[in-house]
Amino acid sequence: MSEGGAKELGFTIRPALSSDLEGLLKLYPHLNASDKPISPSMAAARLGEINRLPGSAVLLGLLGDVIVASCTLIVIPNLTNDGKPYALIENVVTHAGYRGRGYGTRILHAAAKAAWNAGCYKVMLLTGSKQPSTLRFYENAGFEQTKTGFQMRRIPARQDA
Repeated sequence: MSEGGAKELGFTIRPALSSDLEGLLKLYPHLNASDKPISPSMAAARLGEINRLPGSAVLLGLLGDVIVASCTLIVIPNLTNDGKPYALIENVVTHAGYRGRGYGTRILHAAAKAAWNAGCYKVMLLTGSKQPSTLRFYENAGFEQTKTGFQMRRIPARQDA
């Protein structure tokens, strides 16, 4: 996937490289502070796996060299819809000190654009949050709450949503 570093007012979006992992791992506690951190070696292995999936990437939103937002885009091959793939967005996070400035929306739009460029017919995301502000954020970014989501978990869902 190549987003080519779309720039807006000093904000750059691009796929994560292994050299970005330290900064990315510092961002993730802003997603879920109680989440057990991944080891750097496991993070490097997982990022490599994601980057090998055609069309998939961990997207970074940077102000200069500071990672302020991120999301993961996974493109999934498909046997229906004329073989067109679909995409899943996960781990959408903006650093708490940078929220409300449009960075999260921009990274979601970049992920959707990358999915369309990969030939996807739809992009999906789920949120465990019941917060009206979070739901409004996704709706304002162009996502519609038109399906019912179900999940089966091996690890209990976080309770702070």
